Amino acid sequence: MATSLEFWFDFASTYSHVGALRIEEECRAAGVLLVWKPFLLGPLFTAQQGIKDSPFNVQPVKGRYMWRDVERLCAKHDFPWRRPTVFPRNSILAARVACAGEGQPWLGDFIRGVFLANFAEDRDISDPSMLSKLLKGLGVDPEPVLERAVTAENKAKLRANTEQAEALGIFGAPNCVIGGELFFGQDRISDAIAWALADART
Repeated sequence: MATSLEFWFDFASTYSHVGALRIEEECRAAGVLLVWKPFLLGPLFTAQQGIKDSPFNVQPVKGRYMWRDVERLCAKHDFPWRRPTVFPRNSILAARVACAGEGQPWLGDFIRGVFLANFAEDRDISDPSMLSKLLKGLGVDPEPVLERAVTAENKAKLRANTEQAEALGIFGAPNCVIGGELFFGQDRISDAIAWALADART
């Protein structure tokens, strides 16, 4: 039986953009079950580092490196890329929609669509009309999905994900988690898949 790999991401995260565009195809090729886990980095940054902004904004030297690094990574993987004019963007509604779409066949395409909107098209991913158009383009009726996204139950699901992320020791994004084993960064996806395959054989 295949072991599942959880992919923990925030739609505002540049490196999550790279990871999200590649991970489903790589997991499928390896026969590893992928579980999408949206969460919010902001509360973790505040709790762990006492900041209310991206560390890449708080530390400009690190930020300059990150922008160039992500540009190189997208070129390497042939992924679309445009540096957004707003960073980080508010990712709460998009993450709530992803929670509301848990287990749905369109979820992976929606997640990639949001990342492309943010980091390739420089669009506002907090805009309900943008998310509605994205869902429509996937053949999904957006109204019930967006309504479900803002229910108390679904909001609680995103909060629970964020709390679980902190409990797992997550401090950035993206992360792959297999049975409590944590692999931080999109550059650890191959290692995480290999671990999942080894775990499935034991």
